[in-house]
Amino acid sequence: MKLKKNIGSILLFLLPTLAGLFLFKLYPIFSALVQSLYTTQFFTGEKSFVGLQNYQSLFVDPVFWNSLKVTLVFNLIINPLQIVLAFALAMLLNTKIKRIAFFRGIHFVPVAVSVPTACVLWNIMLSPEQGVVNSILVALGLDPQPFLGSSTQALGSIIAIASWKGVGYWALFLLAGLQEIPGSLLEASSLDGASRWKQFIHVILPLMKRPLTFIVVAVTTANFLLFSPMYILTKGGPENSTNVLMLESFNNAFLYSDMGRSYAIMVILLLITLTVVALQFKWLRTSH
Repeated sequence: MKLKKNIGSILLFLLPTLAGLFLFKLYPIFSALVQSLYTTQFFTGEKSFVGLQNYQSLFVDPVFWNSLKVTLVFNLIINPLQIVLAFALAMLLNTKIKRIAFFRGIHFVPVAVSVPTACVLWNIMLSPEQGVVNSILVALGLDPQPFLGSSTQALGSIIAIASWKGVGYWALFLLAGLQEIPGSLLEASSLDGASRWKQFIHVILPLMKRPLTFIVVAVTTANFLLFSPMYILTKGGPENSTNVLMLESFNNAFLYSDMGRSYAIMVILLLITLTVVALQFKWLRTSH
C-alpha cells in the first residue's frame, strides 16, 4: 500500500533518467534503424526509401565482410585479455604492502591520458625509424619491427595500446569488489588449509560475480564500439587489417556520404553486440 501511495513520487524522480534514456539511447537506435532503410542523393541531399537494399549491398561487399572479421577477431582477443589483466592488476593493488597507495595512483596514469594523446605518443614510440621500442629491440640484438606499418602486426599493436589505456580503468571496479570481500572469510579458509589458488577459486571468484559481470559486459560493449585508435593510428590499414565495423561506418558516413549504408552497418553492429552481451549474461548466470 505504501509503495502504491509513493508510485507518483517514484516516477517523478525517475522521469529525468527515463527522459535521458529515451533521448540518448532508445531514440538514436530507432532513428538508425529507420535511416538504414533510406539512401541519400549525393548532389541534392534528397532521401529516398530503398527498403533492405543497404543491407543487401553490404552482404555482397568483401570490404564489409573483412571489417566484420577484423571486428570479431579484435574482440575475441582484446576482451578476455583486458578482463584477465584487469583482474590480475586489481589483485596486486589489493595486497597490503607499504606504499600501496602510491602504486594505486601510478596505475591510473594511462587512464588519465586522453585517447588522442595516447595514440600520438604510441605512434611516436612505435615508429620504425626513431621509435624508442625499436631502439630497445635493436639494443637487445633483435630486428626492428614495423608494428603499425605491417598488416600482420597493426591489429596486435592496437590491442596492446588499447589494453594499456583501458586495463587500469577496469581494474578500479574489480579492486572495489575485492575490498568488499570480508577478510574473515579468507582467514577462515587459510586456517582450514586452503592454498591461495583454492582461496581464489572457491572464495574470491564466487564473491566477485557482480563486479565481473559488469566488467565483462562493459569491456565487450566498449571494445565493439572502439574506433578512435584505428582512425588516428592506421586509418583502417595497412590492407584493411584494422578496419573495424565502427571505422567502416564512419568512412561510409563522412568520406563516402552514404548515410544509409553507414546506419545499416551500425544496426548490424548493435545486433552483434546485443547478442554477445545476452550470451555473456546467460553464461555468467549459469556458471555460478
